[in-house]
Amino acid sequence: MPKWIPPAVIVLIAVSLVPAALIKRARSTHSPVPRINIIPDMDSQPSFRAQSANGMFADGRGMRAPVEGTVARGMLEADDHFHRGIVADDWADQIPEDAGVDLAERGRERYGIYCTPCHGAQGNGDGPVALRADKLAEGTWTPPTSLHDSLVRDRPEGHIFNTITRGIRSMPSYGVQIPAADRWAIVAHVRALQAEGQESIR
Repeated sequence: MPKWIPPAVIVLIAVSLVPAALIKRARSTHSPVPRINIIPDMDSQPSFRAQSANGMFADGRGMRAPVEGTVARGMLEADDHFHRGIVADDWADQIPEDAGVDLAERGRERYGIYCTPCHGAQGNGDGPVALRADKLAEGTWTPPTSLHDSLVRDRPEGHIFNTITRGIRSMPSYGVQIPAADRWAIVAHVRALQAEGQESIR
């Protein structure tokens, strides 16, 4: 004869099966509501929206600035020659060996995109932007320097690289838009244009 089980125990057993039944149902049916995650780990983390306030910090901002001195992976840029055009605290007088294998073609292409509008296809300072500004003659335009000018020709490669990177006088900086390898490729193309210009003079 079976032993008598108190009704309260039966109720507790039945109740204890409810969570398991709900979980099974949630994981086996389709629903627009996210499924129950038993062990969430780091799948769903509380976070602040961009530009939102956060009273936890003294400045009240939710977005935190990187810790001073933080460098993103792959962005150390420790090679002064490649990233700044400097060798032994002076302008580099040659293009780094690791700047790329096909500098001529890449430099011609990048020059055509970024430099031709002002400096012109041959580097004479007669690009379409310069010609249009001359035609408008509104008084505030500073004409681009000819790359065949002795001032530019006598500059070391590192100086030209720095000019592309940081800009000079009215020329804007292109350091953010053009990767370092492409800036060196442009330097190589500028040197090629200058060499062609010298040949044509002879």
